This record gives sequence, structure tokens and C-alpha cells, in this order.
Amino acid sequence: MDQKEQEPMYIISIAAKMVGVQTNTLRYYEKIGIIEPSRARGRIRFYSEKDIIYLRKVKQLMEELGVNLAGAEVILRVV
Repeated sequence: MDQKEQEPMYIISIAAKMVGVQTNTLRYYEKIGIIEPSRARGRIRFYSEKDIIYLRKVKQLMEELGVNLAGAEVILRVV
């Protein structure tokens, strides 16, 4: 993965639209430790392309395979 994919660039509302979830879902994922976005001054969350890819995989596992959130996290840690 190149440096550009790890560069924080999307605010939470844009990231949520890109993944197809609500902003509250991303906040919840952060709260339980699924994802850890970068923070700018003012505590604004920024998501990288790598974060977006990861979140899309989580969503895909949950929607297409019926895996729960904890299961999706375990699967993606192993892969």
C-alpha cells in the first residue's frame, strides 16, 4: 500500500457516503475499536483511502455473508 492510500483526506460525512453508512455508524466503529481515524485540530476525524477500503470490506462481509460486526473484524485481522 503506498503512502497516498494511508494519507488522511476524507472527513466523516464524505467517508460515510463513500462506504454507504451513516456518520453515527463510523463513530460507533471508532468507539468499539474497529477503525481509528486520524484527528486534526478541533478533533475532526479524517479517513484515509486505506480506512475506506477496510470499512467497505467490513460492510461487504456483514451484508453479503451475514457475518456480524465482531466476526467481520476477526476475519479482516486474519486476512
